[in-house]
Amino acid sequence: MSAAVIREVDVAVVGAGTMGSMALWHLSRMRGADGRPLRVLGLEQFGTVHTHGAFSGESRLFRVAAKEGRLFVPAAREARSQWLELGRLAGRDLLLPSGVLHIAPGGHADLDATLAAIAEHDLPHRHLGAEDLRRQYPQFHVEDRDEGVLDELAGALRPESAVHAASRQAVASGAEILHGTAVLGIEERADGVRLSTSAGEVHAERVIVTAGPWTARLVPDLADLLTVRVLTLAWFVPEDIGPFLPHRFPGFMRDLEELHVFGAPSLDGYSIKASPHLLLPDVARPEERPTELSREQLRWLGEQARRVIPALDPEPVRWSVHTDSQSPDGRPLIDTLGDGRITVAAGMSGNGFKFAPVWGQAAAELAVTGGSRWQHEEFTLAHHRSLLAPV
Repeated sequence: MSAAVIREVDVAVVGAGTMGSMALWHLSRMRGADGRPLRVLGLEQFGTVHTHGAFSGESRLFRVAAKEGRLFVPAAREARSQWLELGRLAGRDLLLPSGVLHIAPGGHADLDATLAAIAEHDLPHRHLGAEDLRRQYPQFHVEDRDEGVLDELAGALRPESAVHAASRQAVASGAEILHGTAVLGIEERADGVRLSTSAGEVHAERVIVTAGPWTARLVPDLADLLTVRVLTLAWFVPEDIGPFLPHRFPGFMRDLEELHVFGAPSLDGYSIKASPHLLLPDVARPEERPTELSREQLRWLGEQARRVIPALDPEPVRWSVHTDSQSPDGRPLIDTLGDGRITVAAGMSGNGFKFAPVWGQAAAELAVTGGSRWQHEEFTLAHHRSLLAPV
Protein backbone atom coordinates (compact mmCIF):
# COMPACT_ATOMS: atom_id res chain seq x y z
CA MET A 1 0.00 0.00 0.00
CA SER A 2 1.43 3.40 -0.97
CA ALA A 3 1.91 6.08 1.65
CA ALA A 4 -0.74 8.74 2.06
CA VAL A 5 -0.21 11.93 0.06
CA ILE A 6 0.08 14.74 2.59
CA ARG A 7 0.69 17.66 0.20
CA GLU A 8 0.54 18.52 -3.51
CA VAL A 9 2.57 21.65 -4.21
CA ASP A 10 4.25 23.66 -6.93
CA VAL A 11 7.68 23.75 -5.29
CA ALA A 12 9.03 21.72 -2.39
CA VAL A 13 12.28 22.67 -0.68
CA VAL A 14 14.19 19.84 0.98
CA GLY A 15 16.16 21.26 3.91
CA ALA A 16 15.14 24.58 5.49
CA GLY A 17 18.51 25.61 6.90
CA THR A 18 20.86 28.18 5.40
CA MET A 19 20.01 27.94 1.70
CA GLY A 20 16.58 26.39 2.12
CA SER A 21 15.19 29.13 4.36
CA MET A 22 16.39 31.77 1.89
CA ALA A 23 14.96 29.88 -1.09
CA LEU A 24 11.64 29.61 0.75
CA TRP A 25 11.66 33.33 1.49
CA HIS A 26 12.14 34.13 -2.20
CA LEU A 27 9.68 31.50 -3.43
CA SER A 28 6.99 32.83 -1.09
CA ARG A 29 7.11 36.14 -2.95
CA MET A 30 7.07 34.65 -6.46
CA ARG A 31 4.13 33.81 -8.69
CA GLY A 32 3.55 31.12 -11.25
CA ALA A 33 3.05 31.57 -15.00
CA ASP A 34 -0.71 31.98 -14.38
CA GLY A 35 -0.10 34.84 -11.97
CA ARG A 36 -1.17 33.06 -8.81
CA PRO A 37 1.06 32.69 -5.75
CA LEU A 38 3.07 29.51 -5.74
CA ARG A 39 2.17 26.66 -3.41
CA VAL A 40 5.47 26.32 -1.54
CA LEU A 41 6.42 23.68 1.03
CA GLY A 42 9.61 23.37 3.07
CA LEU A 43 10.64 20.03 4.58
CA GLU A 44 13.12 20.07 7.45
CA GLN A 45 14.22 17.05 9.47
CA PHE A 46 15.12 19.20 12.51
CA GLY A 47 13.63 22.35 14.01
CA THR A 48 13.60 25.91 12.70
CA VAL A 49 17.07 26.46 14.17
CA HIS A 50 19.27 23.69 15.50
CA THR A 51 22.88 22.61 16.07
CA HIS A 52 23.14 19.96 13.34
CA GLY A 53 23.58 22.08 10.23
CA ALA A 54 26.35 24.19 8.76
CA PHE A 55 24.84 27.49 9.93
CA SER A 56 24.98 27.22 13.71
CA GLY A 57 27.71 28.87 15.74
CA GLU A 58 26.54 32.38 16.73
CA SER A 59 28.28 34.38 13.99
CA ARG A 60 29.57 34.25 10.45
CA LEU A 61 31.85 36.70 8.68
CA PHE A 62 30.28 38.74 5.92
CA ARG A 63 32.72 40.13 3.36
CA VAL A 64 32.14 42.15 0.20
CA ALA A 65 35.80 42.26 -0.88
CA ALA A 66 35.77 38.54 -1.65
CA LYS A 67 39.18 36.89 -1.62
CA GLU A 68 37.56 33.79 -3.17
CA GLY A 69 37.37 35.54 -6.53
CA ARG A 70 36.17 38.79 -7.97
CA LEU A 71 33.13 37.16 -9.58
CA PHE A 72 31.68 36.89 -6.06
CA VAL A 73 31.72 40.65 -5.34
CA PRO A 74 28.46 41.53 -7.16
CA ALA A 75 26.72 38.66 -5.35
CA ALA A 76 28.11 39.88 -2.02
CA ARG A 77 26.84 43.40 -2.67
CA GLU A 78 23.38 42.08 -3.48
CA ALA A 79 23.49 39.79 -0.44
CA ARG A 80 24.29 42.78 1.76
CA SER A 81 21.16 44.57 0.53
CA GLN A 82 19.07 41.46 1.14
CA TRP A 83 20.53 40.91 4.62
CA LEU A 84 19.57 44.47 5.53
CA GLU A 85 16.10 44.00 4.03
CA LEU A 86 15.54 40.76 5.93
CA GLY A 87 16.71 42.43 9.12
CA ARG A 88 14.22 45.27 8.63
CA LEU A 89 11.40 42.81 8.02
CA ALA A 90 12.36 40.79 11.09
CA GLY A 91 12.85 43.85 13.28
CA ARG A 92 16.35 42.82 14.36
CA ASP A 93 19.95 43.37 13.31
CA LEU A 94 21.15 40.36 11.35
CA LEU A 95 24.23 42.08 9.90
CA LEU A 96 26.45 43.95 12.35
CA PRO A 97 28.49 46.51 10.34
CA SER A 98 31.75 46.04 12.22
CA GLY A 99 33.86 45.63 9.08
CA VAL A 100 36.24 42.73 8.47
CA LEU A 101 40.00 43.12 8.78
CA HIS A 102 42.36 40.77 6.94
CA ILE A 103 45.93 40.76 8.23
CA ALA A 104 48.64 38.85 6.40
CA PRO A 105 52.25 39.22 5.26
CA GLY A 106 52.59 41.56 2.30
CA GLY A 107 52.22 39.64 -0.95
CA HIS A 108 50.03 36.92 0.56
CA ALA A 109 47.84 35.46 -2.22
CA ASP A 110 44.52 35.99 -0.40
CA LEU A 111 45.46 39.55 0.55
CA ASP A 112 46.37 40.33 -3.06
CA ALA A 113 43.08 38.80 -4.25
CA THR A 114 41.18 41.00 -1.80
CA LEU A 115 43.00 44.11 -3.00
CA ALA A 116 42.30 43.15 -6.63
CA ALA A 117 38.58 42.81 -5.89
CA ILE A 118 38.61 46.19 -4.13
CA ALA A 119 40.36 47.89 -7.04
CA GLU A 120 38.10 46.36 -9.70
CA HIS A 121 34.87 47.21 -7.90
CA ASP A 122 35.97 50.44 -6.18
CA LEU A 123 35.03 49.20 -2.72
CA PRO A 124 35.39 51.36 0.40
CA HIS A 125 38.31 50.12 2.45
CA ARG A 126 41.42 50.99 4.43
CA HIS A 127 44.84 49.59 3.58
CA LEU A 128 47.10 49.62 6.64
CA GLY A 129 50.78 48.99 7.18
CA ALA A 130 52.27 47.29 10.23
CA GLU A 131 52.58 50.49 12.30
CA ASP A 132 49.02 51.52 11.44
CA LEU A 133 47.79 48.10 12.55
CA ARG A 134 49.65 48.27 15.85
CA ARG A 135 48.27 51.73 16.57
CA GLN A 136 44.66 51.18 15.46
CA TYR A 137 44.22 47.50 16.34
CA PRO A 138 46.50 46.74 19.30
CA GLN A 139 44.46 43.60 20.03
CA PHE A 140 46.43 41.74 17.33
CA HIS A 141 49.99 40.50 17.23
CA VAL A 142 51.51 42.25 14.21
CA GLU A 143 54.85 41.54 12.55
CA ASP A 144 56.89 44.06 10.58
CA ARG A 145 56.03 42.64 7.16
CA ASP A 146 52.28 42.47 7.85
CA GLU A 147 49.65 44.47 6.02
CA GLY A 148 45.96 44.84 6.76
CA VAL A 149 42.91 45.50 4.60
CA LEU A 150 39.68 46.60 6.28
CA ASP A 151 36.59 45.82 4.20
CA GLU A 152 34.30 48.63 5.32
CA LEU A 153 31.09 47.11 3.87
CA ALA A 154 31.70 43.89 5.78
CA GLY A 155 30.68 42.72 9.23
CA ALA A 156 29.33 39.84 11.29
CA LEU A 157 26.12 37.93 10.61
CA ARG A 158 23.90 36.22 13.18
CA PRO A 159 23.16 32.91 11.42
CA GLU A 160 20.58 31.36 13.76
CA SER A 161 18.58 34.60 13.81
CA ALA A 162 18.88 34.87 10.03
CA VAL A 163 17.56 31.36 9.35
CA HIS A 164 14.74 31.94 11.83
CA ALA A 165 13.87 35.29 10.24
CA ALA A 166 13.83 33.94 6.67
CA SER A 167 11.65 31.00 7.71
CA ARG A 168 9.18 33.29 9.49
CA GLN A 169 9.00 35.67 6.54
CA ALA A 170 8.40 32.77 4.16
CA VAL A 171 5.52 31.49 6.28
CA ALA A 172 4.09 34.99 6.67
CA SER A 173 4.04 35.29 2.87
CA GLY A 174 2.19 32.02 2.38
CA ALA A 175 4.76 29.22 2.41
CA GLU A 176 4.40 26.20 4.69
CA ILE A 177 7.29 24.49 6.47
CA LEU A 178 7.02 21.04 8.03
CA HIS A 179 9.68 20.69 10.72
CA GLY A 180 10.63 17.35 12.19
CA THR A 181 9.92 15.78 8.80
CA ALA A 182 12.69 13.75 7.20
CA VAL A 183 12.84 13.23 3.43
CA LEU A 184 13.60 9.57 2.75
CA GLY A 185 13.67 9.52 -1.03
CA ILE A 186 13.28 11.69 -4.14
CA GLU A 187 11.83 10.21 -7.34
CA GLU A 188 11.51 12.16 -10.55
CA ARG A 189 8.43 11.23 -12.60
CA ALA A 190 6.82 12.34 -15.83
CA ASP A 191 4.20 14.35 -13.93
CA GLY A 192 6.50 15.84 -11.30
CA VAL A 193 8.60 14.71 -8.35
CA ARG A 194 7.53 12.39 -5.57
CA LEU A 195 9.06 12.84 -2.16
CA SER A 196 8.85 10.07 0.39
CA THR A 197 8.92 11.60 3.87
CA SER A 198 8.54 10.43 7.45
CA ALA A 199 5.03 11.95 7.39
CA GLY A 200 3.88 10.56 4.02
CA GLU A 201 4.27 11.42 0.35
CA VAL A 202 4.59 14.87 -1.18
CA HIS A 203 3.95 15.48 -4.86
CA ALA A 204 5.66 18.56 -6.30
CA GLU A 205 6.00 20.08 -9.75
CA ARG A 206 9.52 21.17 -8.84
CA VAL A 207 11.91 20.35 -6.00
CA ILE A 208 14.86 22.29 -4.62
CA VAL A 209 17.37 20.25 -2.62
CA THR A 210 19.21 22.42 -0.09
CA ALA A 211 20.19 19.65 2.32
CA GLY A 212 23.80 20.66 2.96
CA PRO A 213 25.91 17.66 3.99
CA TRP A 214 22.88 15.37 3.51
CA THR A 215 22.61 16.27 -0.20
CA ALA A 216 24.54 13.31 -1.64
CA ARG A 217 22.45 10.89 0.42
CA LEU A 218 19.27 12.26 -1.17
CA VAL A 219 20.76 12.72 -4.64
CA PRO A 220 23.19 9.77 -5.02
CA ASP A 221 24.29 10.91 -8.49
CA LEU A 222 26.20 13.71 -6.74
CA ALA A 223 28.07 11.44 -4.34
CA ASP A 224 31.29 11.67 -6.35
CA LEU A 225 31.15 15.48 -6.32
CA LEU A 226 30.22 16.26 -2.73
CA THR A 227 32.12 15.23 0.37
CA VAL A 228 31.21 15.91 4.00
CA ARG A 229 33.71 18.40 5.44
CA VAL A 230 34.13 18.78 9.21
CA LEU A 231 34.61 22.32 10.54
CA THR A 232 35.41 23.56 14.05
CA LEU A 233 34.66 26.83 15.81
CA ALA A 234 36.15 28.10 19.06
CA TRP A 235 35.59 30.97 21.51
CA PHE A 236 37.99 32.45 24.07
CA VAL A 237 37.78 34.95 26.93
CA PRO A 238 40.07 38.00 26.67
CA GLU A 239 41.60 39.76 29.67
CA ASP A 240 39.34 42.77 29.03
CA ILE A 241 36.25 42.45 26.86
CA GLY A 242 35.99 46.18 26.13
CA PRO A 243 38.45 46.28 23.21
CA PHE A 244 36.66 43.33 21.60
CA LEU A 245 33.11 44.72 21.43
CA PRO A 246 31.68 45.28 17.92
CA HIS A 247 32.12 49.07 17.90
CA ARG A 248 35.87 48.64 18.58
CA PHE A 249 36.79 45.28 17.06
CA PRO A 250 36.07 44.05 13.52
CA GLY A 251 35.53 40.58 12.24
CA PHE A 252 38.91 39.29 11.16
CA MET A 253 41.01 36.87 9.19
CA ARG A 254 44.65 36.41 10.17
CA ASP A 255 47.27 34.58 8.15
CA LEU A 256 50.52 34.05 10.05
CA GLU A 257 53.09 31.73 8.48
CA GLU A 258 51.17 28.43 8.03
CA LEU A 259 48.33 29.47 10.34
CA HIS A 260 44.88 30.80 9.35
CA VAL A 261 42.53 32.11 12.05
CA PHE A 262 39.18 33.82 11.59
CA GLY A 263 36.85 35.31 14.13
CA ALA A 264 34.28 37.88 15.14
CA PRO A 265 33.79 40.52 17.82
CA SER A 266 32.11 39.65 21.08
CA LEU A 267 28.39 39.11 20.67
CA ASP A 268 27.78 37.54 24.08
CA GLY A 269 29.62 40.18 26.12
CA TYR A 270 32.31 37.93 27.55
CA SER A 271 34.06 35.97 24.77
CA ILE A 272 35.14 36.30 21.15
CA LYS A 273 35.18 33.78 18.35
CA ALA A 274 38.77 33.05 17.29
CA SER A 275 38.88 29.85 15.23
CA PRO A 276 42.22 28.50 14.04
CA HIS A 277 41.88 26.22 11.04
CA LEU A 278 41.87 22.77 12.60
CA LEU A 279 41.95 20.12 9.89
CA LEU A 280 39.72 17.17 10.77
CA PRO A 281 39.12 14.18 8.48
CA ASP A 282 36.10 14.17 6.21
CA VAL A 283 33.30 11.81 7.24
CA ALA A 284 30.99 9.63 5.18
CA ARG A 285 27.84 10.95 6.87
CA PRO A 286 27.08 14.11 8.89
CA GLU A 287 26.10 11.96 11.88
CA GLU A 288 29.67 10.69 12.06
CA ARG A 289 31.18 14.08 12.87
CA PRO A 290 33.16 14.12 16.13
CA THR A 291 31.24 15.08 19.23
CA GLU A 292 34.37 15.73 21.28
CA LEU A 293 37.74 17.36 20.74
CA SER A 294 40.77 15.95 22.52
CA ARG A 295 42.72 17.86 25.15
CA GLU A 296 45.57 18.04 22.66
CA GLN A 297 43.32 19.60 20.02
CA LEU A 298 41.86 22.10 22.49
CA ARG A 299 45.33 23.01 23.70
CA TRP A 300 46.43 23.55 20.08
CA LEU A 301 43.44 25.82 19.42
CA GLY A 302 44.32 27.96 22.42
CA GLU A 303 47.99 28.19 21.53
CA GLN A 304 47.26 29.26 17.96
CA ALA A 305 44.57 31.75 18.97
CA ARG A 306 47.03 33.43 21.35
CA ARG A 307 49.61 33.70 18.58
CA VAL A 308 47.15 36.02 16.86
CA ILE A 309 45.56 37.74 19.89
CA PRO A 310 47.88 37.55 22.91
CA ALA A 311 45.27 38.78 25.42
CA LEU A 312 43.14 35.63 25.10
CA ASP A 313 42.94 33.04 27.85
CA PRO A 314 44.23 29.85 26.17
CA GLU A 315 41.41 27.59 27.35
CA PRO A 316 38.44 27.61 24.92
CA VAL A 317 35.36 28.75 26.79
CA ARG A 318 33.30 26.83 24.25
CA TRP A 319 33.74 25.10 20.93
CA SER A 320 31.60 23.35 18.35
CA VAL A 321 31.95 20.97 15.40
CA HIS A 322 29.90 21.31 12.22
CA THR A 323 29.64 19.72 8.80
CA ASP A 324 29.15 21.18 5.34
CA SER A 325 29.15 19.77 1.82
CA GLN A 326 32.44 20.31 0.01
CA SER A 327 32.71 20.63 -3.77
CA PRO A 328 35.83 19.79 -5.80
CA ASP A 329 37.00 23.42 -6.11
CA GLY A 330 35.10 25.11 -3.29
CA ARG A 331 32.65 26.71 -5.72
CA PRO A 332 28.97 26.13 -4.97
CA LEU A 333 26.92 23.73 -7.05
CA ILE A 334 23.73 25.57 -8.05
CA ASP A 335 22.05 23.91 -11.03
CA THR A 336 19.14 21.84 -12.26
CA LEU A 337 19.33 18.08 -12.75
CA GLY A 338 17.71 15.72 -15.23
CA ASP A 339 14.84 17.37 -17.08
CA GLY A 340 15.00 20.43 -14.86
CA ARG A 341 12.45 19.44 -12.24
CA ILE A 342 15.10 19.10 -9.51
CA THR A 343 17.34 22.02 -8.54
CA VAL A 344 20.30 21.60 -6.20
CA ALA A 345 22.14 24.23 -4.16
CA ALA A 346 24.98 22.48 -2.33
CA GLY A 347 28.76 22.27 -2.07
CA MET A 348 29.01 25.56 -0.19
CA SER A 349 32.35 24.39 1.20
CA GLY A 350 32.20 26.43 4.41
CA ASN A 351 31.84 29.64 2.41
CA GLY A 352 28.14 29.89 1.66
CA PHE A 353 26.42 31.69 4.49
CA LYS A 354 27.43 35.22 3.54
CA PHE A 355 25.88 34.68 0.08
CA ALA A 356 22.84 32.74 1.30
CA PRO A 357 20.08 35.20 0.27
CA VAL A 358 21.49 35.37 -3.27
CA TRP A 359 22.24 31.66 -3.66
CA GLY A 360 18.74 30.96 -2.29
CA GLN A 361 17.32 33.38 -4.85
CA ALA A 362 19.29 31.66 -7.62
CA ALA A 363 17.87 28.27 -6.63
CA ALA A 364 14.32 29.65 -6.47
CA GLU A 365 14.61 31.31 -9.88
CA LEU A 366 16.16 28.25 -11.50
CA ALA A 367 13.34 26.08 -10.20
CA VAL A 368 10.54 28.39 -11.28
CA THR A 369 11.84 30.09 -14.44
CA GLY A 370 14.78 27.92 -15.51
CA GLY A 371 17.38 30.66 -15.19
CA SER A 372 18.94 33.17 -12.83
CA ARG A 373 21.42 36.00 -13.27
CA TRP A 374 23.15 34.73 -10.12
CA GLN A 375 24.01 31.35 -11.57
CA HIS A 376 27.56 31.34 -12.94
CA GLU A 377 29.07 28.81 -15.30
CA GLU A 378 31.46 27.75 -12.54
CA PHE A 379 28.45 26.77 -10.39
CA THR A 380 27.02 24.31 -12.92
CA LEU A 381 27.01 20.54 -12.73
CA ALA A 382 28.97 20.43 -15.99
CA HIS A 383 31.76 22.55 -14.51
CA HIS A 384 32.05 20.39 -11.40
CA ARG A 385 31.98 17.22 -13.47
CA SER A 386 34.80 18.59 -15.64
CA LEU A 387 37.03 18.86 -12.57
CA LEU A 388 36.81 15.10 -12.08
CA ALA A 389 37.51 14.25 -15.71
CA PRO A 390 40.92 12.63 -16.36
CA VAL A 391 43.49 14.99 -17.82
